[in-house]
Amino acid sequence: MSTSLLLESLAKRLRLPTVKKLYKEMAKDAAERQIPYEDFLLALLEQEVMQREENQIASRIKSAKFPMQKSLDQYDFAALPVLNKPKLLQLARCEFIQKAENILFIGNSGTGKTHLSIALGMEACKHGYTVQFWTAAKISNELMEAQTEKRLLQLEKQWLKANLIILDEVGFVPLSKAGAELLFQFCASRYERGSMIITSNLDFSNWTQVFKDEQMTAALVDRLTHRAHIFAMNGESYRFKQSMQRS
Repeated sequence: MSTSLLLESLAKRLRLPTVKKLYKEMAKDAAERQIPYEDFLLALLEQEVMQREENQIASRIKSAKFPMQKSLDQYDFAALPVLNKPKLLQLARCEFIQKAENILFIGNSGTGKTHLSIALGMEACKHGYTVQFWTAAKISNELMEAQTEKRLLQLEKQWLKANLIILDEVGFVPLSKAGAELLFQFCASRYERGSMIITSNLDFSNWTQVFKDEQMTAALVDRLTHRAHIFAMNGESYRFKQSMQRS
């Protein structure tokens, strides 16, 4: 077997696909430029590590099930001057996840709450954290199905393993009493155990519309806001403004 085929075989067995793909080109370049062998090997292995990290990030983003991909760079902070941009950029370092803190975006529809929650979620994926994205209505339905099928405990354990849960559109869709109670239990179970990012078009005083019971609502809001970064996002609709600019 030729040296080339042997190298490719060993790279495959060692699960080094980037080494297998790049070694010929990089070896030729190293020979032409008289790069020391150690430097060539270091550069080749660095490419393997970089590609693995990129693949892992892509895998975490895929597993998060974001409805779309968004970044902080794409958000027009000028459209909502009251928003604390420096604090958001600081939160993008994801230290809040290590501290099991929450982030809450509260305000009008169309101001970019979902955009920002996804952007922070993607930053979390890049920092090595596992993320799951859910709408309040969808997770409520999933919890009710799991309860019916007697797999609720199993599902809750699975979700508790996620470093960050994004709960979008709290208050957008009415929930059944049973669904609201299960959602309360789920949110309460993550208290000081895992971070959440929550978006809602309702002020906290109106969350009784979602959770039906004043005492339960007060208890949940108390837990969620205890260690939280809260952003009030009341302003002209971001989406409406973009639509007007396109027209």
